[in-house]
Amino acid sequence: MTDTDCLRKAHSCAADPRKAAQEFHAMVAQPGMALVIFYCSSDYDLETLADEMKRLFGDVPVVGCTTAGEIGPAGFRDHSLAGASFPASHFRVAAGQVEQLQQFKVEAGQDFAQALLHKLLAEGPPGDADHSFALLLIDGLSLREEPVTRAFQTALGRLPLLGGSAGDGMKFDRTQVYWDGRFGSDCAVLVLVVSRMPFRIFKTQHVVATDDRLVVTDADAASRTVKEINGLPASQEYARMLGIDASDLDPSRFAAWPVVLTIGGTTYVRSIQKANADGSLTFFCAIENGLVLRVAKGVDLLQNLEQAFAGIRAEIGPPQLVLGYDCILRKLEIAQSSAKDRIGELLQENNTVGFHTYGEQFRGVHVNQTLVGIAFGTNGGEASHV
Repeated sequence: MTDTDCLRKAHSCAADPRKAAQEFHAMVAQPGMALVIFYCSSDYDLETLADEMKRLFGDVPVVGCTTAGEIGPAGFRDHSLAGASFPASHFRVAAGQVEQLQQFKVEAGQDFAQALLHKLLAEGPPGDADHSFALLLIDGLSLREEPVTRAFQTALGRLPLLGGSAGDGMKFDRTQVYWDGRFGSDCAVLVLVVSRMPFRIFKTQHVVATDDRLVVTDADAASRTVKEINGLPASQEYARMLGIDASDLDPSRFAAWPVVLTIGGTTYVRSIQKANADGSLTFFCAIENGLVLRVAKGVDLLQNLEQAFAGIRAEIGPPQLVLGYDCILRKLEIAQSSAKDRIGELLQENNTVGFHTYGEQFRGVHVNQTLVGIAFGTNGGEASHV
């Protein structure tokens, strides 16, 4: 098997869960699979889907999650199943699940990640950590992404972690992660991978900060709710900054005008999930009292994406596969864009398989309104942990 045909991707749009699993399996099955990863609509009968995936793949490690929209060879889709398989000839994997995230303890999380890392490195030659990465799939409604991501990245050291928070098609009711033949909530799956193929970790976003400052003066970090900004009801003050009435706030406004936090010169997006009846705002990330945020505005998403893929191609050649985790708010913006079709084509041209998330993880940080991913190249050379 050559480097140009070892990764197999698939996308089934079948409405029946068993048929979707069967079509997916037929397209990705190959000898000696080290890992299968998939992303699926929460509208499927997930118990039936889990049973069929388990029957088809047997003892092969399979991980997955529900989404707010799938990305694959068939383009942007809802109610579908997309994913890929990784052969043992080019990849080595160690994976496991952490349950009961509401009781998550940082020390226990670090021990879990270190145990997986020791298992991974014990099965191969020294130095493989330089050619390794970690994937995280986590319950997108657990509100535990920040401590889990930080704990895992701390334990993994320079091995880069990225991933996505599971979605449920904008219902915000129940998001689920798949591991060991079943779906579950309040859990996360961590996958450590050693790759013989060149790869590049990347993060891209298309927003720039304005001069409009928002000081968080009353927030509940645990529930990600901001009650006051600049000493005023949060939704009222945010709407004032946008020059609209608070009653006009909706997901499209949040997508077009996110807020950003600057740490050490790096800008991180903190996206708003919804405006509440009591005048508060609920965010996709934890927000604490005293934070100074700035309203941001979008720049050209298509141009930003073209630049990101051009950089990837310059380093590792045309990607054979890109695992991409794209924020739900970017999906909402793309849906209203005249460049929607071209954006979809660009992702297809670069062999992107992934999903629209309720949040993204990049190294030790939980972020929003961002596309994070890992691209596997066709040229020789070293991995790049950008």
